[in-house]
Amino acid sequence: MQMNDLIVKKRDGYALTTEEIQWMIRGFTDGTVPDYQMAAMAMAIYFQGMDRRETLDLTLAMLHSGDTIDLSGVSGVKADKHSTGGVGDKTSLVLVPMMAACGVKMAKMSGRGLGHTGGTIDKLESFPGFDTALTMEQFLHNVETVGMVISGQSANLDPADKKLYALRDVTGTVPSIPLIASSIMSKKLAAGADVIVLDVKCGAGSFMRTPEQARELATEMVEIGKGAGRNTVAVITDMDEPLGNAVGNALEVREAIDALNGAEPGELMELCYTLGSAMLTAGGIAADDAAARAMMQNAIQSGAALRKLKTLIEAQGGDASAIDDPKLLPTAPVQVEATSKVEGYVNQIDAADVGVVSMHLGGGRATKESEIDLRVGLVLHKKVGDYVNLGESLGTIHAADEISAEEAVKLLLGCYHIEQDPPEKTPFIKGIVR
Repeated sequence: MQMNDLIVKKRDGYALTTEEIQWMIRGFTDGTVPDYQMAAMAMAIYFQGMDRRETLDLTLAMLHSGDTIDLSGVSGVKADKHSTGGVGDKTSLVLVPMMAACGVKMAKMSGRGLGHTGGTIDKLESFPGFDTALTMEQFLHNVETVGMVISGQSANLDPADKKLYALRDVTGTVPSIPLIASSIMSKKLAAGADVIVLDVKCGAGSFMRTPEQARELATEMVEIGKGAGRNTVAVITDMDEPLGNAVGNALEVREAIDALNGAEPGELMELCYTLGSAMLTAGGIAADDAAARAMMQNAIQSGAALRKLKTLIEAQGGDASAIDDPKLLPTAPVQVEATSKVEGYVNQIDAADVGVVSMHLGGGRATKESEIDLRVGLVLHKKVGDYVNLGESLGTIHAADEISAEEAVKLLLGCYHIEQDPPEKTPFIKGIVR
């Protein structure tokens, strides 16, 4: 085969065969297919798309490009969760221990944040000593004995996706449904779980801007899971405004601890209950959503879920003292209120721009090599639909110094759209694809 022939074939709108896709991914992984040819193929896929069989073939080829995790020796139902990324998304910090408290074995590999989206691994490093670089033996041991693990991705897990994603990031081919679906699902399938639950974001703070685009992506990923013999459910959720109130690593950890302590439920807990219900019913642990929700509420009210988070931190070498006393979490030295210059109803909060505010403070990475400040970020006090009085605080800026705090206040005020009439609220959960 010649890579040039495959590029021309896809450029002209024809489907690639299973053998052609396997050959292409093998060559790209071992370096015989150069980056510039794979970049041309990614652009051809971006414009011409792939049919469902091609997308599954691409996913499986990437899945088998490196190591896979064998969870067959772990007892019980093994599950994994993935979010397509967002601002203020601390869901895993709540969902993973809650599911473990309900008897699900959670085997989760997570990434670091890049740009305005946060990473679970960064947030967990708010606990001193927390180790994300586990050996495979440690990973499997913790899944079995602790009931859960959250670690960084193994170096040789799905290497084709690592190379292809880096290429897409610099060639304008990230927002392609076949490429997004195969990227996510190849990693999830390689991680070995029986049940995969996906949180597919839509709106201004996500790759999928409309519910229709998100449903298309969700359907594609669920079909890939089905084709690979895994029980897969996708929940479509809103990301027009940040999830919850906190944006920034240690601040999000604090909000997750509050949620596990039974804080007043908002969209964060609504999302965790919805994802958890899908996981418990798909795994056969709960008969229906009502039974699943009752199990999860009991895990929160009894304190079992919070104790599981503490066990997770300790099992991976971290100091879990901050779970009992959140004041021990990394804390920014400067805290400033962003007060409203107008009054009215919050009609919109630009989620991506709020993420940029946190990035400006040092809470996000401009490049993979950037260092982040775990202390900084912001806590919103007003969400869409809330009424704001003149001079009332929209949010608290947590900054390393006065200069960055003052600039962050200006940026945050620009994220809010306040009008005289209340907005028409739309459902936070946009749909579920099973």
